[in-house]
Formats: sequence, C-alpha cells, structure tokens
Amino acid sequence: MPDHPSSGERIRAGVAFTFRSLKYRNYRLFFLGQCVSLVGMWMQNVAMGWLVFSLTGSELLLGVVGFVENLPVLLLTPFVGVFVDRWNRHHILVVTQSLMMVQAFVLALLVLTGNTTVPLIMALAVVLGTITAVDITARQAFWIQIVDNKDDLSNAISLNSTVFNAARLVGPSLGGVIIAAIGEGLCFLLNAFSYIAVLVALLSMKFAAGVRKATARRGGYLANLKEGFSYAWGSLSIRLTLFTLACSSLVAIQYMVMLPVFAADVLNGNAMYLGYLLGSAGGGALVGAIYMARLRNALGLTGILRTGIILAGLGFIGFSFSRVLLLSILGILVLSFGIMLVISSCNVLVQTVVDDDKRGRVMGLHALCFSGMAPFGNLYMGAVAETWGAPATFLLSGVLMLVLAAVYSTRANSIEAVIAVQVKAK
Repeated sequence: MPDHPSSGERIRAGVAFTFRSLKYRNYRLFFLGQCVSLVGMWMQNVAMGWLVFSLTGSELLLGVVGFVENLPVLLLTPFVGVFVDRWNRHHILVVTQSLMMVQAFVLALLVLTGNTTVPLIMALAVVLGTITAVDITARQAFWIQIVDNKDDLSNAISLNSTVFNAARLVGPSLGGVIIAAIGEGLCFLLNAFSYIAVLVALLSMKFAAGVRKATARRGGYLANLKEGFSYAWGSLSIRLTLFTLACSSLVAIQYMVMLPVFAADVLNGNAMYLGYLLGSAGGGALVGAIYMARLRNALGLTGILRTGIILAGLGFIGFSFSRVLLLSILGILVLSFGIMLVISSCNVLVQTVVDDDKRGRVMGLHALCFSGMAPFGNLYMGAVAETWGAPATFLLSGVLMLVLAAVYSTRANSIEAVIAVQVKAK
C-alpha cells in the first residue's frame, strides 16, 4: 500500500506552501524588515492622532492633518510612476525609507523638546505624504524584482498584507500603552529606529546583473507619462480592475473611520467596544490575507475579487442593522475579510497582466485608486453619516458594493481569459 502523509506532514506542507515566498532571500529580508517597521508606523499613526487632538481638541483639525498627509498621494502618484520606471527602484526605496526615518526623528525631537505646533505637524505630514507617494509606487513595482517566480507574486503580496494587518493589531495597542506611560514622543522615536530594519534589509539584498536597471529611459518624461495612461486605459483588465479598486476605496475601504460612532452611539458602548470592533476588523483582514497567500497563482482571481466585493457588501448591510455587539463583530469580520480579498486581488491582477517596462506607471495609477481615494472616502463616510446617520452610511455602502459586483461580473470572464494566457505563457 502507498504511504500516506501524516497529518503533521500535511500541516507542515501547508504552512510551507503558504509562506513559500520566504524561500527567496531578497523577499525574506524585506519581509523581516517590514515586520519591525510596520509596527512602528502604526504606533506613529496612533500617536499622531492623539497628539493633534490633545493639542487642539478639534475633530476638524484631526481630519485636516490626515487629509494633508494623503493629498500628495492623490496628486503625485500618477506622475511618480514615470520616475519609478526610469530609475532604479531599489535605490529609490533606500532613499524614501531613509527620508521617512528622518521625518520621524524630526517629529520625535519636536515632541520631546516641547516645540510642537500644529503648523509644524501639518508641514511634516505633507513631507511624509510626499515621500509616501514615491515609496508606495516604487514598492509595488519592486515586488517583481525580489520574487524570482512570477507565480509566487500573489503569495508575496498577500504575505505583505498579512504583516501589515498583524502590525495593525500590535502597533496601536503598543502605542497606546507607551502614550499612557511616557508620551507620544517615544512612539515617534521608536518608529524612527524601526526604519533601520528595512534599510538593513534593502542594503543586504543581492541582485543578478541587470535586474535593477531602469526600464523606461527612452523618450521624454511627458511622452512616458502619456504612454502609461494610454497603456492602462487600453487594457480592459487594468482599466476595470483599477475602476473596481477606486470605487471600493471610495465607498468601502475607509469604513473604520465610522467605527467609533458605532461603538458609542449605535451599540451604546465604550472604548472597549471600539477595541472589539477594531480587533475584529484586523482579524478578518488577517484571515483574508492568509487565504490569499495560499493561492497557487493568479488563475481564478476574478472570481475571488467578485466574491470579495459581495462579501464586503453583505457585511456592510448586516452590520448596519445590528444593535448587538456580537452580531456587529461578526459583520465586521465578514466585511473586513471581503475587503482584503478585494485589495489583494486587484493588486495581484494588475501585477500579473502589466508589462514590466510600464509597471511603475501602472502601479502609480494603482496607488492613486487605492490610497489617493482615501481622503474622498473619508469625506463620503463623514458627509453621509452627518446627514443620515452611520447605519445608513453602511447600508448605502453595502448596496453600492453589490452594484459594483454586478458591473464587474459583466466583464470578469474576459479578464480571466487574459489571466489564463499570462499564466500559461510563463
């Protein structure tokens, strides 16, 4: 009789498959650096919000600081893509991560010396947003250079999402403890030091000859920019995927801004209720990221994307009607799981079909649709909630996501056919 693998062997094989991108040295280095840096980033996010509100007592200024930090991403990412295609992406990331570290050190110094003012905070937020616009575009275009097999690209992107969401669970909690015990300054300082991990990882990477060379040196800047826009618009797969991502970012992805309202006014709870909802959101996203990491390749992603949109819509609708904490937690689990499927699927779909010489420009448009829509998503959530209430906002978002699923379904088969050609061509 043939030998059958034991349950322990099957579990080990499953774990190895889920984390298979870690076999690549460069990706493993970047992954480990991110494990440290992202915790620091989430600590800084919590400390920044607490600092602004403690200085001003104004919810409006709290929103303004977030807006000015995201504004450069909205304005610059389409143009940054040309720069990313024309220059060495590895070197770009070394520079952006170094500048982010300097920004965090300056912020820490201002807070620890008692020289913090709202105008200085806003100026540093704009600086960080400008650096982020370059960093996020270069980072998305960089994955292909640190994962040798394109079939493992979806796994690498999903594992990064896993780290991001795990850090979202750890960072804010750790930041809250540090703020209560010592103050915001230490959070900024620890975040600054956390960038050392990423810089060490980047500087330790080794590449084959020619891998890091720029890809779009021919022609002028404006010609390259026009070429990128024309290419993205001319591809049904890229155009529809970016449209889906932009719509999701506008009406769904910024949902967490409303959770404090649900915790206090809808569920009649306290800060502990908010903690449960935020933990549920992080847990659902983490499970979604792990699920995506187990996919073998990009085949079937259109179906997963459609499922994610539907789950997000149903999660929104269910959560909007809930007045019980347990049911709300379950609703957020479904909602955040669905949104993670949408975010990861859109990223992998675009990364799979895009030509390498236009990857930076297209991923710049991807960053525009994802992060650049964040200010408008916050505005949409706030405006609708102010007019009709938070439950009606989530109900409307759920309905709009189901409409989006129907629109996407009309061309999903055509996109899946393109994906199948790309996968078989390897």
